[in-house]
Amino acid sequence: MAPSRLDALPIGAQHPRLRELLAVRKDSLPGRILVEGNWEHSQLLTTPTTVDTFFYCPEAAEDTGTAERVAARAAEVYRISPKLLARATRRSRSDGLVSIARLPVWHPRDFRFDESSLILVADGVEYAGNLGTLIRTVDAARADCLVLTSRRARRSHPAVYAASRGLVLSTPVLEFDDIPAAAGWLRRHGVEVHLADPSATGSYRGPAYRGRPTAFVVGSEGGGLSGVWHRQGFGAVSIPMLGQADSLNVALSAGILLFEARARKSDW
Repeated sequence: MAPSRLDALPIGAQHPRLRELLAVRKDSLPGRILVEGNWEHSQLLTTPTTVDTFFYCPEAAEDTGTAERVAARAAEVYRISPKLLARATRRSRSDGLVSIARLPVWHPRDFRFDESSLILVADGVEYAGNLGTLIRTVDAARADCLVLTSRRARRSHPAVYAASRGLVLSTPVLEFDDIPAAAGWLRRHGVEVHLADPSATGSYRGPAYRGRPTAFVVGSEGGGLSGVWHRQGFGAVSIPMLGQADSLNVALSAGILLFEARARKSDW
C-alpha cells in the first residue's frame, strides 16, 4: 500500500510555509485565500481550485476522508500540532484541516452577454462579510458576475470564504480600476444599467428587464453610490421603504433587485 500524504513529517513554528499561512490569515498575500474546516474543504473539492499548501492536524481531525482528498490535490502537505493549529486558524473549530488556496481570475474580455444576463455591480464594498454575501447572492440569482468598483474589502479576506459559503471559488468577480472603465465595459456589451438609489422616484418593479442584459449598481452602506456613477447617465431605481428604516442592507437590496429581474427574464 502506498504511504498516505497525511503521514508527512510535522513542521514547527519557524517553518516558512507556516509563516506564509499566517500571512494569508492576515489577508496580506494577494491571490490566496485561507480555507478552514471539513465542510469548507468539501466545497473546495467541487471546484478546480489549486491548493498550494495543505496543513493537517490529526489530533483535531474526526474524518480523514476529506483530508485524504485535499492532500491528493495539494502541491505540498504538512502536519502541524494542535498548538500551531490554534495559532494559525481564525476559527475555534477547524476540524484539523487548513489550506492555502488560489483564487480564480476572470478577465472582462472573457464575458459574453445576452438578454437573459444579469450583472451586479458593487461600488465601495467596505466589509468582507458583505462582499461574501454579495457573491453568494449573485450565485443564488444565477447572475453572470459580480463587478467591483472602488472596493475596499478583498476577495482574499478569510471572512469572504465563510460568508460566500465557498462560492468565492466559483462565482466570477471582476474588478475595475475606475468607475468610467466599468461603465464603458457595460455600455460596450449593451447592458441596461440601473443605479440603486434610495432617493430615486422610480420603483425597481417598473422596468421590464427584457430584451437586453441587465445590471444593478449598489453602493456601500456607509457612503452609498459614488457620484461618479451618477454622472454616467444611467437611470436609477429604488426599493420603497414602508416603515421607519430609510434603507436596507446592501446584500438584501441586491437580492431583491436581482431576483425581480431574474423572475421577469424567466417568466416566473
